[in-house]
Amino acid sequence: MDIFIISIVAFLAAILTFFSGFGLGTILTPVLMIFFPVEVAIALTGVVHFFNNVFKLFLVGRHANRDVLIRFGIPAVIAAILGSWLLLNITDLQPLFTYNAFGREIEVYPVKFIISILLIIFASMDLIPYFSKLQFSKDKLPIGGALSGFFGGLSGNQGALRSAFLIKAGLSKEAFIGTAVVVSTLVDFTRLSIYATNFTTSGLTDNFLLVVIATLSAIAGAYLGNILLKKVTLKFLQVTVAILLIVISIGLGSGLI
Repeated sequence: MDIFIISIVAFLAAILTFFSGFGLGTILTPVLMIFFPVEVAIALTGVVHFFNNVFKLFLVGRHANRDVLIRFGIPAVIAAILGSWLLLNITDLQPLFTYNAFGREIEVYPVKFIISILLIIFASMDLIPYFSKLQFSKDKLPIGGALSGFFGGLSGNQGALRSAFLIKAGLSKEAFIGTAVVVSTLVDFTRLSIYATNFTTSGLTDNFLLVVIATLSAIAGAYLGNILLKKVTLKFLQVTVAILLIVISIGLGSGLI
């Protein structure tokens, strides 16, 4: 039953992430945490996320904007190294605050709380008409890349920050998604390389069948998303990203994700 539930979530989340540039890791990780310890959930999600991105590279990678990729992707990879190293060397982070809800104690950690504030700011820029006419200049892309890469390595939440910057970079729908996929794959490869020493103790080999089925489900979702992409307008994509950013930020900031 756990494999079935996780596979369905991976399939639906992969469709979502194809349009928004984020979603698979953010949604799949907390679902896996229901069945596995935190470190196992992060390791399993990372592998599924990486191979799903590799598949999407063959679908849309050719649409990536080379200039944006260099300005955004290189800082993202460098920052991902730092974030991943920091994650492996800081094991005693204390919660920022705790509260009781839904019959359990919920802890809110500093990293996710900071991300949630940033996401609300970025999402508001897409929903307020004044900001909808603004675009981040190319000189701001390295900042966005560094932020998304660092938090991707540190917490696994890279996609929302990446999308918040790329959606305003003046890219076409295809270039936005293609660039996001390439950057995401590079960051995934970087952080998984650093996490690799913990894979054997994180239950990866013990859950090989689950990883394979969940990965195939995510690939199927990405394939369907690529077909649906042709029927989606850029304006719809912008609004969808903004709404998803707010939903994810509330979940992160409240400790529910």
